[in-house]
Amino acid sequence: MENLLYWIGLAAVAVNALTGVLDAGRKNMDLVGAVMVGSATALGGGTVRDVLLDRPVFWISDQTYLLVAFATTLIIFFAVRGLKLSPRLFLIPDAVGLALFTIAGTQVALEWHAPWLVASLLGVITGVVGGVLRDVLCNEVPLVFVRGELYASAAWAGALALVGLQYVGVSSVIAAWVGMAVVLAARLFGMTFRITLPTYSERE
Repeated sequence: MENLLYWIGLAAVAVNALTGVLDAGRKNMDLVGAVMVGSATALGGGTVRDVLLDRPVFWISDQTYLLVAFATTLIIFFAVRGLKLSPRLFLIPDAVGLALFTIAGTQVALEWHAPWLVASLLGVITGVVGGVLRDVLCNEVPLVFVRGELYASAAWAGALALVGLQYVGVSSVIAAWVGMAVVLAARLFGMTFRITLPTYSERE
């Protein structure tokens, strides 16, 4: 599981960095702005998780994560520079990044002996905080806070699936793959069929 968790983390960093650069590109940011947005998107969620768990921050302990974030940011910046980008272009990789980081965050929290509910919520935090930072830096309302398709709820469903499967004795590797599939399926299903959660509204 340790090897799988490591590669999931690296993949999550790369995918989230990609979404950050794409969003920065739509705002016509320069290279420094794109690097800042991409890095914050890639590293923000895991950083908050590690601080809350009082464990060494993952990209400080292993700078490979930082190098992957920087490399992905630079490659994508120069690859898409000058292209007209659709506002929805980053939604698919964002869903993949959400699935990867949610499961990685939940598993790390479990291995750090966090209670199951805390671990699942830390998984959600790991999955969504990077996107929140991306949207704030790009001067947009964070995607997780606006009325729209399933997002944080999709992450939580996958996190709970991971926790539940491990509780009943399923191997952590299989549970991780199933958890990622749940997050990704729920997010894509919500986007495809415009499924939303109930919203608060006052009577007139």
